[in-house]
Amino acid sequence: MTADNTKNAENAKSAKNTPGHCVDEDAPVVVRLSTTVDAPLATVWALHTDIGSWADWNPDIESVDFGGPLAPGASFRWLTHGLDITSTIREVVPGERIVWGGPAHGIEGVHVWTFEENGEETGEGTVTVRTEESWAGAPVEERPEEMREALRQSLESWLGRLRSEAERRR
Repeated sequence: MTADNTKNAENAKSAKNTPGHCVDEDAPVVVRLSTTVDAPLATVWALHTDIGSWADWNPDIESVDFGGPLAPGASFRWLTHGLDITSTIREVVPGERIVWGGPAHGIEGVHVWTFEENGEETGEGTVTVRTEESWAGAPVEERPEEMREALRQSLESWLGRLRSEAERRR
């Protein structure tokens, strides 16, 4: 591990304990999923963090307005599943981790994505993408099972589309 990677890993570990940089473990809904992508890390990361282009490869996202930069504090507005959402980037560890969140329609969401390049034992040249998201707020408390299933389906779809597009581009 290089000094830069060691520093990034230390920063990511520290950020996991910083409020807003991890999911809300006490939220009524928390969903965690992962997939393995047969594409280089640079391809997967570039695709996923090109926020303004999400609607080009993910039909669940109708539109995105993002002027950048890809940095904490930057916000983007997006329309997905009929919901108009404004999210704020809370953390970026290039090639490793991105976190965003914010309120939308009475739901406070925190979304964490991590990217890990795999070695020989798990498939060299592949990337494990992990996503976890928490939802809290009155609408979630009223219908937690329904909301959990909606979020699970949305994240499964997103991971599948990310995998398909990254593998197409490799």
